[in-house]
Amino acid sequence: MKKIVLTGGGTAGHVTPNIALLPALQAAGYEIAYVGSYEGIEKKLIADFNIPYTGISTGKFRRYLDPKNFSDPFRVMKGFVEARNYLKNYQPDVVFSKGGFVSVPVVRAAASLHIPCIIHESDMTPGLANKLCIPVAEKVCYNFPETMKNIPADKAVLTGSPIRAELAEGSKLAGLNMCGFTANKPVIMVIGGSLGAANVNKAVRDALPKLLEDFQVVHLCGKDKIDNLLLNTPGYKQFEYIKAELKDIFAMADVVISRAGANAICELLALKKPNILIPLPAASSRGDQLLNAASFEAQGYSIVLNEDDITTNLLVDKVHELYFNRQNYVDAMSKSHQMDAVKTIMELINAAADKKTN
Repeated sequence: MKKIVLTGGGTAGHVTPNIALLPALQAAGYEIAYVGSYEGIEKKLIADFNIPYTGISTGKFRRYLDPKNFSDPFRVMKGFVEARNYLKNYQPDVVFSKGGFVSVPVVRAAASLHIPCIIHESDMTPGLANKLCIPVAEKVCYNFPETMKNIPADKAVLTGSPIRAELAEGSKLAGLNMCGFTANKPVIMVIGGSLGAANVNKAVRDALPKLLEDFQVVHLCGKDKIDNLLLNTPGYKQFEYIKAELKDIFAMADVVISRAGANAICELLALKKPNILIPLPAASSRGDQLLNAASFEAQGYSIVLNEDDITTNLLVDKVHELYFNRQNYVDAMSKSHQMDAVKTIMELINAAADKKTN
């Protein structure tokens, strides 16, 4: 039986693509282990899948002044030693990394032991952690055609992001029943990420009176972001977070309003959901969502609205524009080469594992 170590963490976006690979890895007969930080979100998310989990020390690489800049390098060095000892004992055939700072000591340790590493970059421009891993990686998977210029040509593989297969298996009727919606009025799904997006929430709620004239709205608004004053609004249903039933919400949705995180928009692409993207502004991020959204707009997959430009009338107009032209967006997404990520990545993993075995 071949062995694989998965790594990645810090945010859910660095874990869920790994989770999406689990069924294919299990079907291919891999023995799977996960290496993450001691108490990161990855430990909690992986716990649901009965995968052996090992925690290591990790630190953050910052581009700004912070007292932890003096201590974190020592945590990373400790993590490298811990990861190397673990890998030397476990002897995997291949490592697959989804990024995040915890992945750096794991990938670097694997390379020092001549264990092939496949890494995945979600955003258009590689983050610092992946920049530190690319030199020792066997292959680098990525989501956007524009990313290739940042990766050595002999390593770059356009794959898209692995998406959980069950997201495509939802029931529209189950979604309608859960929300108390009717079948004769289209549905807008609003999703701002696991923590919610305050400005997106506000923009949608400000526009509700006009949106509800023609649509029903299901709003995944984030933890502690429920508006109690709107609980009994006909045609409007709020959830802090949805897990198992997310597939039914997707199946029900005719159009989607979303942030532009890489994994979120790759899910929209895989499910062929016409969408409006409201990327996180550059002032609140490293600007990756702006680049992600621009790429999807250029490929004909999305309408993009800048957060600072949103008015109620603009949002309502763009929702109507998207809905009435929705088939154009579906057609464009249907032609994408970023749709079968799990299959493509599995081929890379198998080739790397075979190379190690031979």
